[in-house]
Amino acid sequence: MFLTVLLHMGFAYLCGSVPFGLLLTKFFLKQDITKIGSGNIGATNVLRTGNKKLAALTLLLDAVKPVPAILIAHHYAPAGLPDGFGITAYAMLAGLLAMIGHCYPVWLQFKGGKGVATTLGVLLAAAPFAGLAACASWLLSAKIGKVSSVAALSAMIVAPMVTYCCYGFYPALINIALSALVIYRHKENIKRIRAGTEPKIGAGKRERA
Repeated sequence: MFLTVLLHMGFAYLCGSVPFGLLLTKFFLKQDITKIGSGNIGATNVLRTGNKKLAALTLLLDAVKPVPAILIAHHYAPAGLPDGFGITAYAMLAGLLAMIGHCYPVWLQFKGGKGVATTLGVLLAAAPFAGLAACASWLLSAKIGKVSSVAALSAMIVAPMVTYCCYGFYPALINIALSALVIYRHKENIKRIRAGTEPKIGAGKRERA
């Protein structure tokens, strides 16, 4: 069982660690995204290149990359999992490792993205009701407040509550870890939100996010 879990989680980390933003911008634009804007490999920073289609593709791929690991966890969860720790929790654990891979990829000296798209992908694949609630929260907050980081943080707050209601304690506990990691990765955004200097959506591609 231990070897199976180790292989699953290692595969999940590797899936999450694929830096699509970096690969796409290097291949199509011949640019190094780590030297543009905030240096982040996520879709928000890819948008600063001025290529909306490439940013959208980065967003999609970052959301999809944890899915293979989650599907494998769903179908090949080892026997003997702890009482109450079911397949959904195991799948979300794989999603958490994919998220860690995205935020701290070994290939880039552990300097990765902030993980919003990847976390939403994890939730939609492993806990769909929570994923839909998180997406709805993001969209509503973005429409009202026009600040992407605030929308992301609101989604991370809503998701664990819905996960607990729909899927139980252990999936919610793992979701809390996911949300905590996203919030931590947004620590600079939080400082700017408190200072009133966080840019709004569409305020300009050169502003930090």
